[in-house]
Amino acid sequence: MKRLIYPFFIVASILVSTPAAFSQNISDKISKSEYMPEIHGTIRAKYEYEPPIGKGRFEIRNARLSVEGKIIPIVRYKAEIDLSDEGSIKMLDAYIRLQPKENLKFTFGQMRVPFTIDAHRSPHLQYFANRSFIAKQVGNVRDVGAAASWTFGSYIPLTLEGGIFNGSGLTNQKNFWTNNYNFSFKAFTMISDCINVTLSCQKANVGDINVMMYDAGAYWENARWHIEAEYLRKNYAHNSFSGVNAIDAFAAYRLPLKKGSSAISFLGRYDYMSDHSNGNKDENGNLVLSDPERHRLTGGITLSLGKKNLQADIRLNYEQYFYNKEAIPSISERNKIVAEFVAHF
Repeated sequence: MKRLIYPFFIVASILVSTPAAFSQNISDKISKSEYMPEIHGTIRAKYEYEPPIGKGRFEIRNARLSVEGKIIPIVRYKAEIDLSDEGSIKMLDAYIRLQPKENLKFTFGQMRVPFTIDAHRSPHLQYFANRSFIAKQVGNVRDVGAAASWTFGSYIPLTLEGGIFNGSGLTNQKNFWTNNYNFSFKAFTMISDCINVTLSCQKANVGDINVMMYDAGAYWENARWHIEAEYLRKNYAHNSFSGVNAIDAFAAYRLPLKKGSSAISFLGRYDYMSDHSNGNKDENGNLVLSDPERHRLTGGITLSLGKKNLQADIRLNYEQYFYNKEAIPSISERNKIVAEFVAHF
């Protein structure tokens, strides 16, 4: 017993006798409010019912947790994991950012590639329960690499973002070596604090096939309206598959309720995607169709509760799909009613 008691009192004496001046010096250098890590999370739970098959399902679409903060004023970090990305655990963001000036950033690690408008939105910032075809099938890319961002101009600020990436995706890093890097470039501006114009391009790969994607989009918004349109073109190397066209256009009207802490929004969207391949091949080595051409109309209503950083959304959407007669749609890509509850903190 003495062998346990004596070391305990020795350690306790050292802690108690630590000079107050030393502790004060440390607290002066490091402000808890400035360097304390920030923890954020988003949980999306939903129910979907498909009248064509008379069946429904409950689903946890996302259960994201992230931590971010500063080491010193110019060095920042972020790590984000999704505990239920359609039932799978995925590490999403894991990067270190060097920010010598407010308008100049250098990012190293795993991140969302700077490309498009809608595919770059986090789940709690999405307007509809299900993502557009641009954000889900065509332009949604995360990778490991290095990126830089520079914002300049006072009257009309312009942001330029670009990066170079492995092309290995999120899970194939350890034994991946390449001399065929992917790259991405994005430029966007905000005019009069209400009009955004975004242009971007990206070299990526689907399997072992290189693709080039080009995207142009714009939106206008004020306190109540958000109107957006975006077009994406995807070209496969060596004409190995027909080029893909994708369109996303929607409008949302936000009606504030009492005290401004809640609101109800009315939304409508049209999106389209031509025949698309995600890189799978047949026995002859040819790319095969993954997603048949389709049009979709979505109507919805959203009840928003809480404030910007602590919010909860209740969404009710209806999606109407239009396919060619010979198309065989995926079981999850048919007419459906969607009720979703989103909590972000």
